[in-house]
Amino acid sequence: MVQAEENKEVLTEQSPIIELRNIDKYFGEHHVLKGISLTVKKGEVVVVIGPSGSGKSTLCRTINRLETIDSGEIIIDGVPMPGEGRKLAQLRAQIGMVFQSFNLFAHKNILDNVIMAPVEVLHMPKQQAKEEALQLLKRVGVESQAAKVPAQLSGGQQQRVAIARALAMHPKAILFDEPTSALDPEMINEVLDVMTELAAEGMTMVVVTHEMNFARRVADRIIFMDDGSILEENTPEEFFEHPKTQRAQDFLNSIKEH
Repeated sequence: MVQAEENKEVLTEQSPIIELRNIDKYFGEHHVLKGISLTVKKGEVVVVIGPSGSGKSTLCRTINRLETIDSGEIIIDGVPMPGEGRKLAQLRAQIGMVFQSFNLFAHKNILDNVIMAPVEVLHMPKQQAKEEALQLLKRVGVESQAAKVPAQLSGGQQQRVAIARALAMHPKAILFDEPTSALDPEMINEVLDVMTELAAEGMTMVVVTHEMNFARRVADRIIFMDDGSILEENTPEEFFEHPKTQRAQDFLNSIKEH
């Protein structure tokens, strides 16, 4: 673990994997993202928190253009991301995504869910994809479920499969959009444990979450959003102990009350 932390420090000094420059996004008349600028370095874990409706998930989904943007620029590992076309697909393949609702293919077994994208998008030989997938399923603790379909797994197991599926693409970064919010309380930690291990190994991660203990323990940086804007950006210790804005203080107080 010490070695992983040392590696992480070295990686974090390098150039950004993700860069957002003055991103604006509207849903009709509603200005959802207001001039968002954000940089995520290699090996960094950035956790995005804030009240419901603040734009967190929309921000996460714009990074790989699952949501279009109205203005601004998205740069992935030094390459500007276009709005459409083959280049967009190539860049999008470099950024893994783990959704709130798992998004596994219900009619395919777990192994096939994991190998599908490497075979079809990366053109990886099927046998190699299978071998890697089985290793990834073992890594997230569900290798014994490989022949089952998603409906036969618990929510926590399905989400761990979703993480394995993202890792199968050898991504430069993984986006997590509230990955535990659809889970029963006892399943949340098994998913957070996998994410904590990934962070310790140096995976670049952007995590939208309501899990404040995870944010405090694992994040390198906290992004606090409200009403479509980034209000604060700081280390976990500074943010949780010394929030700079009244809005952040009110948010933290409301969490403590629950």
